[in-house]
Amino acid sequence: MNQEKYLTLHEIVKAARLNLDQGLWDYLIGGSETETSLKRNRQALDSLAFRPRVLHDVSELDASSSFLGHPLRIPVLLAPIGSLQAFEAGGGASAAKAAEIFGTINILSSACKPDLETVADASNSAKMYQLYLLGDDAWMDQMINRAIDAGYVALCLVPDMVVYSRRERDLAKRFLPPTRRKDGHQTGGNDLEANFGFQAKLSWDTVKRVKDRYPIPLVLKGIATAEDAGLACEHGVEVIYVSNHGGRQLDHGRGTIDMLPEIVREVNGRASIVVDGGFMRGTDVVKGIALGADAVGIGKLEGLAMAADGVNGVVRALELLELEIQNCLAMLGVTRLDQLNPSYLCNAKAVGFSDATSAFPLLNLEDAGY
Repeated sequence: MNQEKYLTLHEIVKAARLNLDQGLWDYLIGGSETETSLKRNRQALDSLAFRPRVLHDVSELDASSSFLGHPLRIPVLLAPIGSLQAFEAGGGASAAKAAEIFGTINILSSACKPDLETVADASNSAKMYQLYLLGDDAWMDQMINRAIDAGYVALCLVPDMVVYSRRERDLAKRFLPPTRRKDGHQTGGNDLEANFGFQAKLSWDTVKRVKDRYPIPLVLKGIATAEDAGLACEHGVEVIYVSNHGGRQLDHGRGTIDMLPEIVREVNGRASIVVDGGFMRGTDVVKGIALGADAVGIGKLEGLAMAADGVNGVVRALELLELEIQNCLAMLGVTRLDQLNPSYLCNAKAVGFSDATSAFPLLNLEDAGY
């Protein structure tokens, strides 16, 4: 891989912007309604400062980790993205290939192509399957069995997406992502009821049914409170995934890293914890791990990297995250992730305006020759 092509994450994001039309760009980086939840994801991360310790030998660094017994080169998962194939033709298969090349786990959304078996065959990396319920119990059983037979290491349900939100960037342009189009064509109708009627019926009974019937580890993505994290643990859920869908569902929610501490306290080791939502830089990942997450999911950055350069773009983005994580660890005075804890962080005033791309300030300097 030509590492000289992208020396910074800024360059990957810029390439994605140049490659994507306005509709796909807004679909990827936008949020729901006022986009307050989206902005708070970044604002919450930007409002945490580091408290570094010095005079520690940091000549040997290890940013590796593991998740559900599978090794991770860095504590980062490729989060599920619907319509990933809109950013690069390989879609979920390309994400799986990138995960294998770099050394991580990808999570395939059932709103992504190609089908789960094709993605499973695309690489030898560990994969998780995120299922939207678009059918009855028999349909759900069929899909779960397919995922198990294909070798997926965990099943993910998404309780924070029980209706399709009003994403006004898309509505203003009458834009529909590929997964909401009929026969591949743009439509003006609202097919919410047809596509999400069963998803809207998700309940703790659904969780119990899955846990009672299937041995595959269960992930609940979209947990936002200690109360629901506690209920998930009582139901035997193995992975609590702290998320607000990238600010794309409920508007005026909290930033996800603000949700994390209360959930970590409630879970108290009873389940693994993942967090996503605005995580764009290595320093963001370190903050998530310091506050108790076992892994961090990247969604928007994954999509941007895919749009920039396909498989190679995703691998390079992960390599750059690794460099940033290692540098951050060294300058904090630690050599391993398990040495991190909340004492390395403190509250601080955010600097500047926070939004989906504010982690890349050099993008604003293009007219000055960047």
